[in-house]
Amino acid sequence: MKFQLAMEQQGRKTRSDFLLVACILLLTGIGLVTLYSASYAFADRFFGNSLYFISRQVVLAAFGFALCFVVSRANLDFVREWIFPLVIGSMILCALTFVPGIGVMKNGATRWIRLGSSTYQPSELVKLVLPFYLAHIFDKKQDRLDTFSAGVLPPTMITVLFVALIYMQNNFSTAFFILFNALVIFYLAGIKLRFFFAAAMIFLPLSVFFVLTREHRLRRFISFLWPEYDPQGAGYQVKASITTISSGGFWGKGIGQGTRKIASVPEIHSDFVFASFAEEGGFFAVALIFVLFALFAFAVYRCALKNKTLFGRLLGFGLGTMILSQIILNVAVVVGALPATGVPLPFFSAGGSSLATTLVMCGLLINNSREANNVQ
Repeated sequence: MKFQLAMEQQGRKTRSDFLLVACILLLTGIGLVTLYSASYAFADRFFGNSLYFISRQVVLAAFGFALCFVVSRANLDFVREWIFPLVIGSMILCALTFVPGIGVMKNGATRWIRLGSSTYQPSELVKLVLPFYLAHIFDKKQDRLDTFSAGVLPPTMITVLFVALIYMQNNFSTAFFILFNALVIFYLAGIKLRFFFAAAMIFLPLSVFFVLTREHRLRRFISFLWPEYDPQGAGYQVKASITTISSGGFWGKGIGQGTRKIASVPEIHSDFVFASFAEEGGFFAVALIFVLFALFAFAVYRCALKNKTLFGRLLGFGLGTMILSQIILNVAVVVGALPATGVPLPFFSAGGSSLATTLVMCGLLINNSREANNVQ
């Protein structure tokens, strides 16, 4: 039966969505150029090598594209058979961050595990695995979604376990972000609203408690509401970012010509790389990149809507929303519209864990587009 299915799939004429593939290539290319421009001064000053960040990013981009290609051509029915080992493996990787000698602590957070001379952030893998699992389980249980114990409880428990593990790494923003995106998939799957009200009664008070019981989160929140509260501390990075963006004007200063990236915004190559892009590209480049983001969203959601299966629709919407909401959240923080978080900008921010995972997610989206454009 599996052999017959494989032969049938080989006989299909499928094509990837051209607009989706073009957007992924353009965003990755622009992201690499932006990262190099934003990071070379910092890398030269602190590491003695202006190519320190971009060289790593290019290698991981190549690795990510290789995985992207493999995943884009994979049989998703076969991958679904391995979803539970993937879920368990992701949980184990998240738990390894707490193991001395394996977990790596930076700035009071244990979000990374050591892989030789490099590090990996397991929470990035959760952004990929959890939407895939939820799409799979809701597709299997679509006739039992009105039943809490059989339809809602299993995916809820998996989601809560992931969120709890990530929160315990002192990564509240990513935990909340993943929870929000999981709830989007719950809603799209057709879960009754009464379950969301119950979840809100539990998670909203807990979120307030978690913010109020950690000093750095409370300081960030107060600085967001009252920017002058701690202008040289919790509010400095966002305030410097806004000044950097404003200095770009309409046309920008030109690629590589930005000056505030050198010392004004701490570690601008990471979560605040958009400020460097805006300074050098100006309003014109910012408008163009938002058009590109919008085209990416259009391509992703169009393919998801065209998919004939609930799994395909949920996978497309889940992964697409995971990437796009991360873009919105990062930009909102950089311009001061939301309190500071540690969420990177997909395709742009330094960090191989984020880029490689994003490209694998894109591979799944391309695979989904091939299914949506399937021609017998």
